[in-house]
Amino acid sequence: MSTIAFIGVGNMGGPMARNLLKAEHAVTAFDLSASVLEPVLKAGAKKAATANEAVTDADIVVTMLPAGQHVRSVYLDNGILGAAKKGALLIDSSTIDIDSARIVHAAAEKAGFDFLDAPVSGGVGGAEAGTLTFMCGGSEKAFARGLPALEKMGKRIVLAGGAGAGQAAKICNNMLLAISMIGTCEAFVLAEKLGLDPQKLFDIASTSSGQCWSLTTYCPVPGPVPTSPSNRGYAGGFASALMLKDLKLAQAAAQSSGATTPLGAEATQLYSLLAAKGQGGLDFSGIIKMLRGEI
Repeated sequence: MSTIAFIGVGNMGGPMARNLLKAEHAVTAFDLSASVLEPVLKAGAKKAATANEAVTDADIVVTMLPAGQHVRSVYLDNGILGAAKKGALLIDSSTIDIDSARIVHAAAEKAGFDFLDAPVSGGVGGAEAGTLTFMCGGSEKAFARGLPALEKMGKRIVLAGGAGAGQAAKICNNMLLAISMIGTCEAFVLAEKLGLDPQKLFDIASTSSGQCWSLTTYCPVPGPVPTSPSNRGYAGGFASALMLKDLKLAQAAAQSSGATTPLGAEATQLYSLLAAKGQGGLDFSGIIKMLRGEI
């Protein structure tokens, strides 16, 4: 089994690292927060004092960090690229801007490392269950090297293309998800106003042309899909603040590439308003509460 360094073991990185430990990989972990590091250490990981110390003997390095500036800082600026052992595979599973991903890709290649940008979809539940989807950008060689470890953390691993393609796939997917969720919420709000039973709307739309993941797997009203966050007061799941982050990344990419995304722009505005109301911790399906005028 490989020796793996895991940098960033919070809500997503923590369960991902624990799944690697369950698969009998040797994991050395680092995080600035002692509280999020503790469960990984209890699961059997070795503690590192710094990110650079964590990667010194690692065959594979996995990072899960908040934003592009953190990824650039950890890899560049006398970071991982200078501390990792020769031949290590570097995998960044953060969701960041495409430019940052490509900058780190280029620097890693220049330093002689294989690198994948490999953001994930599936949320905390998918991270816990080991059913994440990994959207990877990089060479076929790097992908083949990373696949055995990624398969211990995810159910579907896709090579989307070259450097930055993983990030591109992630933000396009999540922009579509946000738009479809808003549309689904609007349909249920209208149905309520018209006196239509939400279960009846679900039964009809889920087997008709309105069918989508936001409806059938993540229904924004309680009842039809018992596992959706709507049954838990919109707690847990995928936070609205994280959806807003991804939407902003998509809008920045749209602007830089000249793409026209009016619905993506509107979705960004709506989730910005939800965050401004202090509801960034609400699951993103909870935007239905704002559409109802409840918040």
